[in-house]
Amino acid sequence: MNSGTNRQQHAFAYKLVNLPTTAVIEYLLKKGYNRTEQTLREESKTIDKDSKPIPPRPSGAGPAATTNGAGAAGPAGPSNGVGGVSKYGQGFKLLKSWVETSLDIYKYELRRILWPVFIYSFLEMVLQGYPQDASNYLRAFGSDFDNIHHDVLQTLETIRSPAHVMENETAKLYRGTKYRIPLNSTAYANLITHLESNPEQGNTILYLLSTYYQYSFEAIINQAHSNVEEADLLEGIPGAFTGVSNKDMMDNNTVLKLGAMAMENDLAQDVRAALEDEDARNPPVLGQSSLVEDFDLNIKREDSVDGPSRNDIPLPPSRARDVIMEVQKIKEHRDRFKIEGRTGGVGPAVSVCIFTFHNTLDTITSIEFSDDNNMVAVGTEESYIRVWNLHGEPLPSINNTKDAAPVSSRRLIGHSAPVYSVSFSPSIEGPDGADEKSIPSTAPRLLLSSSSDKTVRLWSLEAWTCLIVYKGHDGPVWNVRWGPFGHYFATCGWDKTVRAWAQDHISYLRMMVGHDTNVNQVVWHPNGAYIFSASDNADKTVRMWSLTTGECVRVFSGHTDTISALECSPSGKILASADNGGSIILWDLAKGTAIKRCRGHGKGGIWSLSFSVESTVLASGGADGTVRLWDVEASADGVKNTDGEVIGTGGQADATRLTGTAAAAQPATAGVGAHKKKGKDTTITPDQLSAFPTKKSPVYKVKFTRMNLLLAGGCFLP
Repeated sequence: MNSGTNRQQHAFAYKLVNLPTTAVIEYLLKKGYNRTEQTLREESKTIDKDSKPIPPRPSGAGPAATTNGAGAAGPAGPSNGVGGVSKYGQGFKLLKSWVETSLDIYKYELRRILWPVFIYSFLEMVLQGYPQDASNYLRAFGSDFDNIHHDVLQTLETIRSPAHVMENETAKLYRGTKYRIPLNSTAYANLITHLESNPEQGNTILYLLSTYYQYSFEAIINQAHSNVEEADLLEGIPGAFTGVSNKDMMDNNTVLKLGAMAMENDLAQDVRAALEDEDARNPPVLGQSSLVEDFDLNIKREDSVDGPSRNDIPLPPSRARDVIMEVQKIKEHRDRFKIEGRTGGVGPAVSVCIFTFHNTLDTITSIEFSDDNNMVAVGTEESYIRVWNLHGEPLPSINNTKDAAPVSSRRLIGHSAPVYSVSFSPSIEGPDGADEKSIPSTAPRLLLSSSSDKTVRLWSLEAWTCLIVYKGHDGPVWNVRWGPFGHYFATCGWDKTVRAWAQDHISYLRMMVGHDTNVNQVVWHPNGAYIFSASDNADKTVRMWSLTTGECVRVFSGHTDTISALECSPSGKILASADNGGSIILWDLAKGTAIKRCRGHGKGGIWSLSFSVESTVLASGGADGTVRLWDVEASADGVKNTDGEVIGTGGQADATRLTGTAAAAQPATAGVGAHKKKGKDTTITPDQLSAFPTKKSPVYKVKFTRMNLLLAGGCFLP
């Protein structure tokens, strides 16, 4: 009997808990439970519709009233402006101070709270009948949001009475719907703890947070399981600009320094003297510029306003090896195969040398070529790294004994999880006939690797051992890249952060936070002052970060699929990004806008990009088993060079050549002049110069050398 009664009581309680309060009150009135109904009415005044307690309104602010169940409004408070009204300013100061001193990993998310707290505090003061205090509050803190919310701030200046709040469209927009915040549960818990520990000022903010905010913890949790809906990550209220899209950066308010960095004065003098000696020994042929002339034309000697200063990005002092490397760079730049772009409708005759890896069992995760074109390294699912000499020659080692047999490949073991990225330190092919004992080697000396074990390792390519283990990421590290001058390197990972390191520091120098999902791509600007990163899943944005400040200076959005590759042009003016849908977008860095979209690859992902030395041709390789060349300067809509030939494979292994006449007869699906091969799903834009198909080898890496030879690497998958 008792057990049956308990079950009925539990069932009755369950029904009450899951019913709206009004429905429960109606039920109690129908049954005649008048005392219970009165008690429930009293208790419901202190909880919101989600059954959460409503913090009391700041003292001296008047009784609470509701509008549409979303915001609070009420009659004017007491005649003096002291008490609850002054607490809004104190509370905002408390919140802002805490946010700015919080951990960098949470700071980006917590900053999102400041704007709605500011605007709701202002509206509350006006509603309570303190327009002068509201005006002072607006002047005191409005400058923090002027860059992003200038138009809204101008509107707030016109609101001087409760009637204005009720009639103004912006005020009604904010008060009519709860402000949605996709907030990390840990950051939220820390925020509430801090506010509750400072009740005098914190209770004011707690009241605003509970009255006007709606938190989406599920979106943050689902991100970790890769099943998040994009709608769950929406912020703010429909129709109101939140500032999170970084409109100030998209409007190019941040001035960029995209020019080259000036060479160190002592190094420049040593390099010029070495080039003069080289010109004296080997005079240039007729019609060829001298090495000194090429140096004076292409190397920056002094700081200027269009490029970063060496004082902003300190580098180690130059050595004899640096002089030799700079001399070799000038030689290769002068003697390179020049690619000026498409001429007369015929693409440049670019040569491609592809290295195919067999018997890999699909365990290779990344491929990287050294800058001197002598070594290749791969990361594997088995948590080791393998390095080969591309010419089959023995790899040098300072640990070799007389009895040790020379080997052309070595295995580096140390990671405890799959290795997802490797990167060689800067290097260059040494002088012809150089004596290795008297002239410092210009071969790569160091190798970086990143792994799912949350670490980055620095390996010696002379001792073939691990030198340093860098720790800092909270999750797998997806990518690592050396900076253009060595010394600095960048990493990105699952923890949604980008970090900049120096090889002589065990901890990171900068942590860039801003992506909403894990960051899987990272690349440097050629002047070493900026880092680019790309995020996948719901984010799908490319961000540009300043190395000196750690701040985001550009946001590029336009991809509709996971971004799988990034590359910045040697000119420093163009960024290329590719996605798993087979699209490549070229971006103008100075303007912060898209130049064009290139299509031609099959679905499955474009895994690598590389620009020619002149930045006129872009190479790409991916899962469809092709290497493709694109004219950077040509239009993707077919206006320019429509009589040229377009080579496409439609994602298949057998390349198909479409002449200008035949291609024009194909239906266009991506703009004027975009051609689609019959029976295939792949659209080919006319700015594609050529395509080089493999049999069954997805292309993991493409790289233009300093001589404009295109190297490619792939794995044969039978």
